[in-house]
Amino acid sequence: MTRQRAASTVDAEGAEAAVRRLVTAAALDVRFANLPLYQLVQIDVGARGIRGVVDVGSFAEYALTMDLLEGELADSFVSGSQRPSPLRDRYLPNLEAVLDVAGRVCAGGVLSVVAIARPADPFRGAADYALIVQTRSERVVNAAGKLAVIPKGFHQPLTEPRADVRIGATLRRELEEELFGRGDVDATAGASRVMSPMHPGRWSAPMKWLEAESGRMRMECTGFGLNLVSGNYEFATLVVIEDEEFWPRFGGQLEANWEASGLTLYSSLDSELITGLVQQDAWSNEGLFALLQGIRRLREIGGPRVSLPDFELSGL
Repeated sequence: MTRQRAASTVDAEGAEAAVRRLVTAAALDVRFANLPLYQLVQIDVGARGIRGVVDVGSFAEYALTMDLLEGELADSFVSGSQRPSPLRDRYLPNLEAVLDVAGRVCAGGVLSVVAIARPADPFRGAADYALIVQTRSERVVNAAGKLAVIPKGFHQPLTEPRADVRIGATLRRELEEELFGRGDVDATAGASRVMSPMHPGRWSAPMKWLEAESGRMRMECTGFGLNLVSGNYEFATLVVIEDEEFWPRFGGQLEANWEASGLTLYSSLDSELITGLVQQDAWSNEGLFALLQGIRRLREIGGPRVSLPDFELSGL
């Protein structure tokens, strides 16, 4: 599972940027906790799938090195400056550095489009899927104030590093934490003495119901990418709750945690609104990647519940 990676070193400019990050976080009351992260140190992408090797590193090392790159890039665009980008030149100067995941802190994100089957409704119309989009809180370290799919989280262990390394383990935990009300799996709230936070005996009522019968929920990986802005590895996923009984039972109980400042629901039959959603400037780059991949896959499998636009990449 793991291979040791050399610790990062910082020069004077990197240290100055890291100090500014800490000062800004304190001033804005950003919730910051030095938690373990899975850092990618080897990757093998082939016809049979994606395989890799990870090391367990620290969130602080990531937040004070690679996670500074997006802010530096945004500042240069806002100011219109043509000045050099010392952090990017150091950490991610070229495509060779992007592919050299062992040569940097390559943290990971797991993001999901959640599609919940809903029965026909006299006000809403025909049976559809509810698609959930969040506006990120200003108190988060990553993608503050931006649009994102939900759940969105770092790939990291809780209490069992080898078992928790599965992408599905992180995705289930994030569903519990960010939509199903499980505050006890939020490691940023403080140290936990729970031996197995994701033991089935501790699942929320929605998760217990979904796992009680096969076919109620399906989870798929819709894409994998190396983020050219941050250097992160990103797993885009799709969670489809197929049993429309879930919505009458639990739809009113779903609630975002502190990481979101608001939620918006979109119908999978509303092509016009979803087209406008995709075109908004407020998207986090990884969030838009996951959204487009999720829409693409849902178009293929959603049947009559879906009338989604078809998006294609075009050259600049």
